[in-house]
Amino acid sequence: MQQRDKLFINGKWVAPHGNGRIDVIHSATEAVMGTIPEGSARDAEDAIQAARAAFDSWSATPPAVRAGYIAKVAKGLKARIEELAQLIVGEVGMPIKLARPLQVATPVYNWRLVARLLEDFRFEEEVGNSLVVREPVGVVGAITPWNLPLNQITLKVAPALAAGCTVVLKPSEVAPLNAFVLAEVIEAAGLPPGVFNLVTGYGPVVGEVLASHPEVDMVSFTGSTRAGKRVSELAAQTVKRVALELGGKSAAVILDDADLLSAVKGTLDACFLNSGQICSAHSRMLVPRARYDEVKAIAQKVVEGLTVGDPLQDTSLGPLVSAVQRDRVTGYIRRGLAEGAELVAGGPETPEGLDKGFFVKPTVLGNVEPGATVAQEEIFGPVLSIICYDTEEDAVRIANDSIYGLAGGVWSGDEARAIGVARRIRTGQVDINGGPFNMQAPYGGYKQSGNGRELGRYGLEEFLEYKSLQLKRPAA
Repeated sequence: MQQRDKLFINGKWVAPHGNGRIDVIHSATEAVMGTIPEGSARDAEDAIQAARAAFDSWSATPPAVRAGYIAKVAKGLKARIEELAQLIVGEVGMPIKLARPLQVATPVYNWRLVARLLEDFRFEEEVGNSLVVREPVGVVGAITPWNLPLNQITLKVAPALAAGCTVVLKPSEVAPLNAFVLAEVIEAAGLPPGVFNLVTGYGPVVGEVLASHPEVDMVSFTGSTRAGKRVSELAAQTVKRVALELGGKSAAVILDDADLLSAVKGTLDACFLNSGQICSAHSRMLVPRARYDEVKAIAQKVVEGLTVGDPLQDTSLGPLVSAVQRDRVTGYIRRGLAEGAELVAGGPETPEGLDKGFFVKPTVLGNVEPGATVAQEEIFGPVLSIICYDTEEDAVRIANDSIYGLAGGVWSGDEARAIGVARRIRTGQVDINGGPFNMQAPYGGYKQSGNGRELGRYGLEEFLEYKSLQLKRPAA
């Protein structure tokens, strides 16, 4: 068991001001796998002051030097891939065969990518008689979730540091142990004191200080839409920059000329990844009404081939992150059935032989009405709703009938037709016929899925301000 008793502030491991502790629960065994400090408002304020004091020097550090530090962090994380993968498997429940590439190797790639971006990123350009420069926004408060913990931390901390910002990180208290490993790696890489700070604790305490403190220039938050609204309210009092990556209820539109087997399997994969605990999960599958029975048969067969169990073994799906999350998801399944959905596969019962751990059957609900609760609210579990449509126009309308707009997919035998439909869907990312995720393309949402973008140069630009220097030129 890991017992962490210090916070990382101003380049040192320091004791928190309070005595509170938070248990970290293993998602597959329900045992306590670690403890962390319950940081206080005063701890958060100390970290903010350290970041503020470090900002002037760090922001003036040449980009090439910042890139060197970031590359060292990538190298340090790579050396600890297996340790991190094992930690995150316990914290979150993703099967180890997926956790290694997705939960750890992907963050390593993104640290490296950010270092490479600095090689040719243009921080200034001449426009007419103006010199337009890009400058770091300042002190950044980063508040991150538990589902892809190290990666979501990376997508905020790495580009913020590259931009010349200093950072205070509050990771999720549900999956925080990986953040301590990152802090150790950053310490070993030799970043100056105060450039990166780690304060663990609860959102209503530490998170609210970061969102409201006048010395924080920007807050970058990933989490629920409800919590994102609270962050925005607090940040508005000091008119600070806000970047939000929130919930989703993404639709995969299967057109009548699609390869049904590929489309249904691809949608189930996109829905059930990490046991459905990703905000971009394709949790609504829109299918032509005339082909519903075919779709249902394929979905049943695919789900029958999935294994649920110990994430350290060769399983398809591990547990959910917590008892609260498990109960929430099974409650949604029951509500979907009560509202008239057909049970195609799975169900709310505990998977056989898995009495310990927070396991849920991968579930497919059929003939779901577009306005049903399970078709409108984010479930954040392995639950797919099949919704029938009559025309292409109808499919687009249903896909857009959501407060969210984070991701989605379109499947068709005609790529041009699929792209045409994708252009009409109000969402930040659309996979065409299962096109793979691109970590250099912008990622973020429309509507209540948030604002701002992460990944690639677009993620770096989020942490920069424009300044125009108006130059007096000699008359021609």
